[in-house]
Amino acid sequence: MGETTGGGGWRRAGFAGAAIGVLAAGAAAGVAVERLTVGRSVRQKARLALDATGPYGTLRGTPGRALADDGTALAYETDEVDGTGAADGTGSADGTGSADGTGVSEGAGEAPVTVVFSHGFCLSQDSWHYQRAALRGRVRTVFWDQRGHGRSARGPEEPVTIDRLGRDLKAVIDAAAPEGPLVLVGHSMGGMTVMALADRYPELIRDRVAGVALIGTSAGRLEEVSYGLPLAGVNAVRRILPGVLRALGSQAELVEKGRRATADLFAGLVKKYSFASKDVDPAVVRFAERMIESVPVDVVAAFYPAFGAHDKLAALAAFRDLPALALAGDQDLVTPASHTEAIAEALPGSRLVIVPDAGHLVMLERPGAVTDALAALLAGAGEGPDNG
Repeated sequence: MGETTGGGGWRRAGFAGAAIGVLAAGAAAGVAVERLTVGRSVRQKARLALDATGPYGTLRGTPGRALADDGTALAYETDEVDGTGAADGTGSADGTGSADGTGVSEGAGEAPVTVVFSHGFCLSQDSWHYQRAALRGRVRTVFWDQRGHGRSARGPEEPVTIDRLGRDLKAVIDAAAPEGPLVLVGHSMGGMTVMALADRYPELIRDRVAGVALIGTSAGRLEEVSYGLPLAGVNAVRRILPGVLRALGSQAELVEKGRRATADLFAGLVKKYSFASKDVDPAVVRFAERMIESVPVDVVAAFYPAFGAHDKLAALAAFRDLPALALAGDQDLVTPASHTEAIAEALPGSRLVIVPDAGHLVMLERPGAVTDALAALLAGAGEGPDNG
């Protein structure tokens, strides 16, 4: 009863894979034309070469597992202040930048704060590679994989809601940082997760959170985002996309084959909607591509409805009296900078940083700007070298 992978099956798989890319990102004509100028075998060899060039995604810490309230196993890793959390003993890797000048104290003994990093949709904890390298050994950090992403289990609940992710974050905090002050950092869906945590557990924010950073994210109204395309066309796609994703998710194996068959198109879409600058390192682009392509299409389908339902503007009130950072790339097509500006308006004491010539994956594209802003947030939260 299984699907064949002969001529008709491959054609259907190719169409389904292309549909995922086009419908999710909006359009790909210019990208496809660009890809036709280089032979496929050359591109395949280039991807293999980039996969072999570290160091992106190679930093590891002490592994742990948190159990969500529905029993889902959530993977996290901890890096301690003295560096003992580095499972491979490495510090910052080549090309990651130095921790010097971050404004984070180098204390011995107990860390004064735990910084918890929550990643975005179709990424993993490794998306924080640069920030992890810069802060390693300087402050206690926890990096975790959202359910269905990275090393975390998928869980029984589908579709997945942002509120569900907020409860997952609480489980990770309970397991990895049950005591002491916290600084919460979230990118894109990870920022929404942080907002959901505040909405569900305001007492945790009041009692333990010393600062918050919301990066390339949104408090709601994502249905208004045009992805740099005519709004009428995007609205038409939006109406049919949930059904298309459900259908494709039910044939995940076939679609994944189609995804691989249209790898060049997919890579171009990743670059278009993740980065803005022309000088971004090709190895970084390939690193992002690997993270995104590792998320199965049925997981994409399970998460997609959550974004249209996301509305957590009121939850930001829990952070109003705390040091806060709202940061975005000025050319972010996924969660536009205007959404970050709205977050900053809801947090009058926050620091608003709009990074020039940067897209949605600003922490990979402009890592220095993000790391510096995080260091300033830690200093403002009383965790700098003069306050530790």
